[in-house]
Amino acid sequence: MKKPFAGMQQLGRALMLPIAVLPIAGMLLRLGQPDVLGWAAMAAAGDAIFSNLGLLFAVGVAVGLARENHGAAGLAALVCYLVTTRGVETLMALPPDVAAGLSGAARDLAVSAFKARELHKLSIPVGLLSGIIAGIAYNRFSNIELPSYLSFFGGRRFVAIATGVAGVGLAAVIGTAWPFLEHGMDAASQAILHAGSLGLFVYGVLNRVLIITGLHHILNNFAWFIVGDYHGATGDMNRFFAGDPTAGVFMSGFFPVMMFGLPGACLAMYHAARPERRAGVAGLLLSLALTSFLTGVTEPIEFTFMFLAPLLFGVHAVATGLAMVVMYLIGVRLGFSFSAGLFDYVLNFSHAQRPLLLLPIGLAYAALYYGVFRFCIARFDLATPGREAEEPAVARAVAVPAGGRAGAFITALGGAGNLAEVEACTTRLRLVIVDGARIDEPALKRLGARGVVRPSATDLQVVLGPIADQVAGEIRMALRTAPPETRLGLDARALLAALGGRANVLAVETAPGRLLLRLARMEGLDASALAGPGVRGVARPGGAVLHVLVEGPVEDTAAPLRALMAGA
Repeated sequence: MKKPFAGMQQLGRALMLPIAVLPIAGMLLRLGQPDVLGWAAMAAAGDAIFSNLGLLFAVGVAVGLARENHGAAGLAALVCYLVTTRGVETLMALPPDVAAGLSGAARDLAVSAFKARELHKLSIPVGLLSGIIAGIAYNRFSNIELPSYLSFFGGRRFVAIATGVAGVGLAAVIGTAWPFLEHGMDAASQAILHAGSLGLFVYGVLNRVLIITGLHHILNNFAWFIVGDYHGATGDMNRFFAGDPTAGVFMSGFFPVMMFGLPGACLAMYHAARPERRAGVAGLLLSLALTSFLTGVTEPIEFTFMFLAPLLFGVHAVATGLAMVVMYLIGVRLGFSFSAGLFDYVLNFSHAQRPLLLLPIGLAYAALYYGVFRFCIARFDLATPGREAEEPAVARAVAVPAGGRAGAFITALGGAGNLAEVEACTTRLRLVIVDGARIDEPALKRLGARGVVRPSATDLQVVLGPIADQVAGEIRMALRTAPPETRLGLDARALLAALGGRANVLAVETAPGRLLLRLARMEGLDASALAGPGVRGVARPGGAVLHVLVEGPVEDTAAPLRALMAGA
């Protein structure tokens, strides 16, 4: 169960890479319209991104899934995507009525237009599949060794070859079964769109509940980029920017919650704080409220009460579902390219349907959240900011210079040897760790963390807000430049000797926290030498395969081991 869940978490994180491009696309598209700047070239630039989302998802998801976010995975995804789409175009069956009564150039034009429209509908699902295939292929085959006469095609070069072959298979399946797939996709989209209030309520509740694990990105991508079709544009977001007056149902309900409701909750937490501590938490809560109101980034607020008061978070999830229903029933259709904040509201105001109704609904939501939070905090004596038994985290926050922030985080996370992978999405660090017991949660909170989530024993998420990606980059840089004595990687020569020497090691691959070794024979192992410092354990899945669980970044051990083998 853990592996599929971890895989879904990784996919949710990877989806944020291509989605990060959408704000600039939406801004260019909107500012280039005749009623704003009237610059057609700018509008065309934004439309170019929305018209090629499948390609962006292919490359972005692959890079997000690949170890070290290596660009070779993106190239492999591009190969898979192009092979698949061109193969589907060739194999796609043509309905008789498409070219009925036409001949020559007119027939060719009709056929070309039909296939282009169908491929556009298919582009995002194929892009997602291509990205997933390429990311998995890179992690599996990037270190593959081929016979000497084929060695040029080994390693990372093999990944693009493998995804090209996979693309041929994918094209064969989709191309031959396209009429049935199209019917199924249309039926599913119509079922969701016609689910009405109940469907939107469930979507809103699930969207907030899944935010705990980060899996809400997967749900959002289905609703925003796949469901529905308007002149070839698929998904609620694409249809909104394409001018579909019915689009926006999966986005509108977030505006009352993010622009008004959660800022109202922040005001309630401020008023509920002890009088002597209000000044200390005012800056924090004002910052959180403004972030939510202006940009629609809400996780830093939600993690202040998510685990502290699960019932309160449940009320928040239900209120989000109800907001979806209310906005749908009164005919408000709003859209965004990033999130439901003031910037997107103003930018897309003229595209929206009945946008001014957001103001009274939003004020009602602000009052609702304020009242519910103020009552629950006082009634259940919740330790929200300013009400903690000890000195609040914000008052004890450590002043860390930008250059030293990475070191402080690494220390709080158990040291360089405790970090196997360091990634980030929009608002949280997503880490693979060696030992969860080494994590210093109070220190992380003093550094500004709003919450810590532990999906499994080796997975850790630290909620930081919009600075998460910057902090992750700083940590990775610090890990790369750390002196050797701070790393817990094994001595490669000693490890190679313990494995029976160069002749006994046939292949070295990696997975998070472990070396995956293929040996000539298991009898050559020195088990006692493998029980030394830096080794957390040894597993023998079967045959001549050995897994060595190591401390610290696995590449700190794998890279010198491969170098020694190559020098044989």
